[in-house]
Parts: sequence; structure tokens; C-alpha cells
Amino acid sequence: MPDQKALKPEDFPVHTKQSEIITDTGKPVAEACDKKTAEDVADRLNTDQARDEEDRWA
Repeated sequence: MPDQKALKPEDFPVHTKQSEIITDTGKPVAEACDKKTAEDVADRLNTDQARDEEDRWA
């Protein structure tokens, strides 16, 4: 990926398109070795972001 910037809260939730992880707006975030790995990484990123958001409100 050419753009190596950190993800921002507005980039979430992330989704997958085959082996690619993308933001809600379709911006590519990362490429995994296969679809299952991409889905696992996206799920972990979304879970972590949701936890961070919840902690801010606690």
C-alpha cells in the first residue's frame, strides 16, 4: 500500500474485498495473503476500535 498512514476512527468499520482490507469509503488499507486472513484482521481491527470507543465513553 503506498499510503502508510495510521487508521483514524472515521475509517471504521473496515471491510474485506477478497484478500484486501478496505474502509467504508472503499479506500484500501492492507492486503492479506488470502480472504480468510483478511476477514480475521478486519474483524480484529473492528473489535479493537469498538473497544477503544467504548473506553472513551467509560
